[in-house]
Amino acid sequence: MTEFGTPPLCTEIYGSRRTRHYLPLPDGKLRCVPDRPEDQTYRSLRDVFMSVFLPQGYPESVSPDYLAYQIWDTVQAFASSITGTLATQAVLKGVGVGDETSTVTAATVTWILKDGTGMLGRILFAWSKGNKLDCDAKQWRLFADVLNDVAILMEILAPAFPACFTLIVCISGFFKCIVGVAGGATRAALTMHQARRDNMADVSAKDGSQETLVNLAGLLCSLFLIPLVADNLPLTYALYGLFTILHLYANYRAVRAVCMETLNRARLRLVLRHFLRWGKVPGPVLVNPKEPLLLGYHQQLRLILGAPLHTVVSNTADFQKALEGSSSNYLLFFNQAAGECVGASSRRGRLGSK
Repeated sequence: MTEFGTPPLCTEIYGSRRTRHYLPLPDGKLRCVPDRPEDQTYRSLRDVFMSVFLPQGYPESVSPDYLAYQIWDTVQAFASSITGTLATQAVLKGVGVGDETSTVTAATVTWILKDGTGMLGRILFAWSKGNKLDCDAKQWRLFADVLNDVAILMEILAPAFPACFTLIVCISGFFKCIVGVAGGATRAALTMHQARRDNMADVSAKDGSQETLVNLAGLLCSLFLIPLVADNLPLTYALYGLFTILHLYANYRAVRAVCMETLNRARLRLVLRHFLRWGKVPGPVLVNPKEPLLLGYHQQLRLILGAPLHTVVSNTADFQKALEGSSSNYLLFFNQAAGECVGASSRRGRLGSK
């Protein structure tokens, strides 16, 4: 029943939008009556805000952990924006901004070396770790944010060591480009997890809008902080320490809030351990809070699929021994000393794995 005392013909509900009731009129037409029309101004502002910064159809169109993750991600982005401003000021001071004895050429060379080193780091990291970022997205996301704080600290400290300034900012640029690769790749994996209606583009775009708004707020705060820290190193270090603690805590809470519904090695280990102990398969809500977030925390079994045969057998006797009792079209070897499980060539002579 609506406030007019007439039962609605139908009720329309879509995500976080206002509920609408459709009433039949005597002339056969439909009348749309929004829910709680007295709150129309408030709801209109709320609807505009949500349509700008949240995916269409929220909350049904995203995963249940979306809101918790985004709240903590917003906090960490704000803290990172403040510390990034402190680092930018230190780097500009180090390259000679405001120093009459510095030359434009020297500052330009330093900046080019910094950017070039970072580009090299981006290529090397993507080559060496690119295929590991999807399955361990939470671990690599936390790693990227910790490394980002280390890079910012190096930039803040760089002006105190003029003789090594270029080297320090080059290493910092190297680290920051690694952060960019790891953060961007893991963000894509998390977006895939959050999107529930084939709306990855919408989720990613709204995440960008949220981050832009937070960075804008961080810039406004930085306008007030910069005059205070311009010639006050103790205050600069104190603010860096404060916002870095907030940044790391918010990042930990953000990745801990993510409840992945797929299995990686860490989650599979937890599922098997629970099953062998209790005889039940635990759900994602039970497994995810126990997943280690530090890379290399547990020794992992290395799986090598499609390995060349010569890497696991060196003579005919070993090859014949591996064939005994095997009816599969591939061979499996376990190297206990190295902690490796290797899938080698097939029995029919084709290199590969099945």
